[in-house]
Formats: sequence, structure tokens, C-alpha cells
Amino acid sequence: MIRGGLEEAIRERRYEGYPYGPGDPELLDLVAKDFGLKGASPFMTAGGTESLYMIARALLSAGDEVIASDPSYLIIHRFIELSGAKTVNLDIYAPPYRLTADRIQEAIGPRTRMILLIDPLNPLGSGYPREEVRAIAEVAHDRHLLLLNDVTYRDFADAPTLAAEFAPESTITVWSVSKNCGIAGLRIGGFLAPPELVRTIGRFNTNDLGVNILAQVAALAALRTKSSWIGEVRRQTRENGARIRATVGGIDGAELPVYPSQANMMVIDIARLGISPEAVQQELLEQHGVFVRAGNYLSPTHGQRFVRVSFSNPPADIDRFVRAFPEAISKLAVHAPAPTA
Repeated sequence: MIRGGLEEAIRERRYEGYPYGPGDPELLDLVAKDFGLKGASPFMTAGGTESLYMIARALLSAGDEVIASDPSYLIIHRFIELSGAKTVNLDIYAPPYRLTADRIQEAIGPRTRMILLIDPLNPLGSGYPREEVRAIAEVAHDRHLLLLNDVTYRDFADAPTLAAEFAPESTITVWSVSKNCGIAGLRIGGFLAPPELVRTIGRFNTNDLGVNILAQVAALAALRTKSSWIGEVRRQTRENGARIRATVGGIDGAELPVYPSQANMMVIDIARLGISPEAVQQELLEQHGVFVRAGNYLSPTHGQRFVRVSFSNPPADIDRFVRAFPEAISKLAVHAPAPTA
């Protein structure tokens, strides 16, 4: 369906003209229906990451603080810093491996402007229970704070909850079709928010001539048919995760802090092996064609403990990981210093 839509658009040479600036009306309507948030308008950008940049620049000022987590998707933190603001990072590398309303409440200070809620959480794969989302949204509402709800991985979760359901007036929901629809290379995503927030954030839009027309065609094809295939994607992703768990379970000293993941990725903690995550990333990529991310990309405090592995892949990719990971660890362990407690 995606390939067919792209091939037709190429035959029609649609790429020769500028796209409609605000985005394909049917695509925006499908996004709005997919989320079902009354009073929230969808805005389209070249990937969810661009939305995150725009939101930070539009809504934060020098001296503002944002309650966030460590580990996290650190690119958002960098965008916050570019706005002159800073993150207050709460360490979540321990059960329940996510933020809680109580910890957020304790961390709020006179300069707090926003709460960053990534759900499910990149990189751990932690999901937020409905009552916790409600409690965090109520904190944001009661303390007059903005709530940035990045839900890029929500379609992989068993029971995702949108924070905007409880604090619609102050929540900005960031969406993407990179992971759930498998079109990360086409770079299309966006955000939903009340119209007044959309107008404020939209002033920082750099795509005034529109998002890539072929990306819109692909996203449109995917969302038109999403209900017919997303269940199978979720099932295969869970099966892949179980195979990775079995592989990691066979390596003494390696462990999964969060399982099952509510996203399409999870963390493999290798701290007890005494092997650097960067060495694992390099060995797997160069010798086996398997890509994982070293933890320093995702945690300033715990990055030397783990690698992140994504697994919404075809089973053949998981076959390669299952073969390669133990072999890479065995090879690197020979040269590793003795691990410390």
C-alpha cells in the first residue's frame, strides 16, 4: 500500500510541484481521527523531531525549567537548552523506570514551565498506567504548566493513554509515523494542540512550502489502512522482543531492566560484563550488520551501562541479532577489564 502509493505519485510526477503548505487535508483529518482529541488541531512537520524543536523554541524562554527524565530522548533536552531553558532530570533508572506524579510535584520550582512526558519512554520501553498519566496531567493543570506528551511509540503499547484527555488546554501531543508505519526515512510527523498553542508554535515553522509530498503520500496510504495491519505489527514486535529476551537471558551478566517493553525498543544492561556500550555498538555494526545504540546517546548518568535495541523488524533481522549478540559479547569479554561491583 505504501509502496503502491509512492509508485503512483512518482509516475504522476507529483514531486515536481510544491505540496499544499498546511498539509494534505485528508491526512490531517486522519491524524485527528486517529487521536480523537476534541479541540486539538493537528499540525504537520518534517518528522516528530522538528515538532519538538519548534515547541521548545516557541514556548520556552531563558531561565525556564522543564521536568524531564534520565534516561530520555536527549535531543529534546538539547532543543530545550537552545531556547535558553534547562531540564531538571529525574533519575528513573530504577523501578518503576518512569516518572511519577509525586516526584514531579516535588521537583517543581518557581522557574518550572513544562513537564516532558514521553510515553512509552525512549529508551527503556516503560509505559505509563492510565492513572499515572491522569495524575501527571492533573499536576500540570493545577500548577499551570505546559505538558509535552511525546507519544511516538503509543501504537506499540497495550493500553496507551493520552495526557490531553485530562489536561487538554495545556498539553501538546507529538505524533510520528516513523515507527508505527515504518517510514522513518521519509520524515513526517507533527503535533496536536489547542488552536491558540498551534498558532504560537506554528510561528517557528520552517516548512512554509510544505512537508515532502512523497512523505505525505506514504503517510496517507498507511493511515488509511492502519486498522487492518497495526495489530499484526504489534504482535510481531512482541514476539521479536521475547526472542531478544531469551537471547539476553542466556548471557550471564546481561539483563533487561524493563520487560515487556511497551514500545519497539528496550535497554540491555551490560554493566556487569565490563564491556563498553560503544564497543558493542561498533562490533555488532561492523562485523554483523546489526545496529544498536550505545547508551550515552540517551543518558548522561547511566549511558555506560546499556545499549538500546529496537525490534519492530522483520523476523530475519531478529535472527541476525540472536546469532550476533552472544558472539559479539563473547569476543569483547575476552579483552574486557574485570567488572566492578
